Amino acid sequence: MKLVVLGGGGFRVPLVYDAVATNALAATGRPTVEIHEVVLHDTSAGRLEAIRRVITERSVGLDGAPELRTTTDLREALTGADFVFSAVRVGGTAGRIRDERVALDLGLLGQETIGPGGLAYALRTVPVMAEVARTIADVAPDAWTINFTNPAGIVTQVMRAELGDRVVGICDTPIGLVRRVSRLLGVSLEHDQDRVDYDYVGLNHLGWLRSVTIDGQDRLPELLGSDALLEEIEEARVVGKDWVRAMGALPNEYLYYYWHTDDAIRRVRAAGRTRGQYLDAQQGRFYDDVAGSGSPSALWQQALHERESTYMAEARDADEERREADVAGGGYQEVALRLMTALATGEPERMILDVGNDAGGDRVVPELPGDVVVEVGCVADRRGVHPVPVAPLSLYQLGQMARLRASEQAIAQAALTGNRDAAWEGFSLHPLVDSPTLGRRLLEGYVAAHPEIAALF
Repeated sequence: MKLVVLGGGGFRVPLVYDAVATNALAATGRPTVEIHEVVLHDTSAGRLEAIRRVITERSVGLDGAPELRTTTDLREALTGADFVFSAVRVGGTAGRIRDERVALDLGLLGQETIGPGGLAYALRTVPVMAEVARTIADVAPDAWTINFTNPAGIVTQVMRAELGDRVVGICDTPIGLVRRVSRLLGVSLEHDQDRVDYDYVGLNHLGWLRSVTIDGQDRLPELLGSDALLEEIEEARVVGKDWVRAMGALPNEYLYYYWHTDDAIRRVRAAGRTRGQYLDAQQGRFYDDVAGSGSPSALWQQALHERESTYMAEARDADEERREADVAGGGYQEVALRLMTALATGEPERMILDVGNDAGGDRVVPELPGDVVVEVGCVADRRGVHPVPVAPLSLYQLGQMARLRASEQAIAQAALTGNRDAAWEGFSLHPLVDSPTLGRRLLEGYVAAHPEIAALF
């Protein structure tokens, strides 16, 4: 089978190749997908060459490692693909910096996918990914597309207009949370999948784990009632143990930005630079240094450790390092591998995925439109991806989801049609903006900062 990675010059791409090349799921005793060819596509030949060198060194001695090719020609890359993994960053880290700074200069959160920064990212990304979806439909209509391009929920929704149910969005944070909770309760989700059930619902980067049932008994109340167990859950530490206990659910880690917005802004400003500025400098050094390095893999491994250890640093105290247990969720490369394996072999896999609200026929969340992409538990097999029913939403959960998706859909409309008023509406309606005045100033700021956004209107 042929796997195509869009954004193949991206820094974390070696993780995807490693997972495929080492047959990372073989230890579970489950069937594994056989990928014989991996094609990396990117618009930057230099970044492609850097990542090719890293992967080549890391795969020395690996028996049966997939053939690796690189190209800057999209149609060539996609032709004959069985799976397409999309991890495109339109505008690179320089674009991310502008997304963050325009919002921060107005006193608003400038995070990459949360708030106005994420909406600006969507404005720049949606037109590109709509064209990518059309190309996939043209040259690889039978391929499964696994979308990790952010903002993943609205990008997946836009791509569904061309690809239907054959595009699925992924994120590693929800299933990582379920795995960590299961371990704390004495069960390995990887090896005892049939013993564990769970109820997770939301949108990408806005969701709640509302039950974890082991052997037929909901054990989440036990965990919520224990300060010692909650101390081991990063999400509970960053948003507050008493608060998750009061809510009766464990949140996706990104809800920190909704519940502690002022703290997040203060900490970003205190750091003296945004996350985008950090990554721009750190990864810029990496790509520059790879060209003259005798061991690109060692350089990459060191840079990866630095990147992962500083993830969501604004959610932690300055002297607090990220705990190893907090990242023991498998990573997005394992989520992608498990999904490809289920689709290719037919071995059922329970996962949390971004799918159409009506992908299973009936609406998963009856109160939301059928075409809205929701993030829920699903079963993947050879027949496709099947959402699992969820318990009714609370008014708060439904309201947050509806409001965020209304904002994002207005932004998507603006990106696809050039409707400036839709963009104004999208910025103004977002829960972290909530102001037509600030919405207009954000739109003006992003038009001035991004030529590609100005060109839309």
